[in-house]
Amino acid sequence: MNRKQLEAYIQETYNADAEHPWAPDTSHSVFRHRNNRKWFAVIMEIPKTRLGINEDGMICIVNLKCDPMMIGSFLCENGIYPAYHMNKTHWLSVALDGRADEETLKFLLDLSFDLTAKKPAKAKSKQVKKYD
Repeated sequence: MNRKQLEAYIQETYNADAEHPWAPDTSHSVFRHRNNRKWFAVIMEIPKTRLGINEDGMICIVNLKCDPMMIGSFLCENGIYPAYHMNKTHWLSVALDGRADEETLKFLLDLSFDLTAKKPAKAKSKQVKKYD
C-alpha cells in the first residue's frame, strides 16, 4: 500500500482527513480522532537511513500506536521498524513502499485507532447501604 492508497483508506474507513500541522510542509500528515483529537496515524517522508535501511533516498512511512506486548512480534516482519521520532515502546513505523504486508498494515491501523480512541467514562460505584 502506498501513501495515496493509505490516505484514501483512512478517510473512507475512519472518516478522518489529513492535517498538515507543519504547513507549508505537506510531506507530513497527521490523522486524528474527531472527538478527542488524538493522533492515530502520522505519515511522513524520511531518509531511509533513519530506519536503518542501508540505501540512499527517502521513504514514506506511517507511525502507528501499538500494544507494547505486540511490538516485538511485528518488528520481525518485513517493512515494520521501531518508530521514527515517536516513543518506541508504544509506536511502530511501517514502510509505505510495498515492503509491509497490506493486511498487517490495516490490522495495525485498526489497533492504533482503537488504542487512541476516547476511553468510556468509568461508572460510579454504588455505595451499599447497611441496615441494622
